[in-house]
Amino acid sequence: MSVSKNNITGGIRILISFLFLLSAVAKLYPSPYFAISTFEVKQLYTMGFSENFAPFFSRILIGIEFALGLLILQKNFLTTIIIPATILLLAVFTIHLSIVTIQNGGNSGNCGCFGSLLPMTPIEAILKNVVAMILLVWLFVILPKNSERKNNFWVLTTVTFAAVLMLFMLAPIQPPESNFTLSTPEETITDSISKTSTEKLITTPHIIKDSVKVSKEIQEVIKTEPTEPEKKKSGYAQYFSNIDKGRKTLCFFVPGCDHCREAAKELTELRKTNKNFPEIYIIFMNEEADLIPDFFKDAGAEYPYKIIEVIPFWNLLGSKRDTPGVKYIWNGNVYKYYDGITSNKFDPIDYQKLVNKPYFENFSSQKNKH
Repeated sequence: MSVSKNNITGGIRILISFLFLLSAVAKLYPSPYFAISTFEVKQLYTMGFSENFAPFFSRILIGIEFALGLLILQKNFLTTIIIPATILLLAVFTIHLSIVTIQNGGNSGNCGCFGSLLPMTPIEAILKNVVAMILLVWLFVILPKNSERKNNFWVLTTVTFAAVLMLFMLAPIQPPESNFTLSTPEETITDSISKTSTEKLITTPHIIKDSVKVSKEIQEVIKTEPTEPEKKKSGYAQYFSNIDKGRKTLCFFVPGCDHCREAAKELTELRKTNKNFPEIYIIFMNEEADLIPDFFKDAGAEYPYKIIEVIPFWNLLGSKRDTPGVKYIWNGNVYKYYDGITSNKFDPIDYQKLVNKPYFENFSSQKNKH
């Protein structure tokens, strides 16, 4: 084989190795258990995987990615097993991404190929996979077919087993009992904004005043309309006992998330301008929980909170939703649900308008919308 062919085959193998190793490492960012659990909820659960099987499948799959990224660089069974297996895995990923793109009717969101380290749309991932498969087919064609007698099968099994075992060691599967809410008594956390400071802020020029002049006819309607929605169970009473009483703001935050901190800061600013602002409660993901004190420093206030494990957090938030999540709840009815950092992200101006509006204006037509 000529020197040019050696350079081509070597370059292709290094490139494919880099892609697979990067994909595997990215699925462990920013921390193995958090990243893998997120991958399970957002990718595997939506494909129909059960909560019992998904933890095993995710770790085995990422372990195989690691193994193929390493094995493509060696010579044992390269053309008979490694290259075909790599092409097959890419083909499966591509078919899945194509189905997801068709079902969702678009090309939005992160496909999860490189986790949250390098967000990539489904179309971008499909193109990447197609190019990789073309390179692998080319590699298969130009590589000499080695004799089976010279290949050592133990190299493949040892590398694959070690890679999969490493994943189970880096991100041990949590037993079901560890998914319960960690004890953080409500009464031990108090709002750091005092009534006195709030009342002073209410008198500042920055307060948003209602400029709508209500006519006599509308006033008559107000008298006959209910002033608040009927009470119902929101499902969050296990976290906060009084969450279904009156108006509440329920937040889903990750302690180290910059967007979550910004949303918390905006909520604090809104609360300063409105002494009747819905009480704020937070459910934190148990990821970097030691950063919670810093989180409240950035937020400018402390609020009652609970901490729950990664997978229960994502399930509670909603598998198709993202952080930061902010819900407006009134007597257990979910009036508004903001999430993520795109079109449905938390909007302080919109939220201020919502909490200032009386029930009769718009709650009856929008309640229970998530």
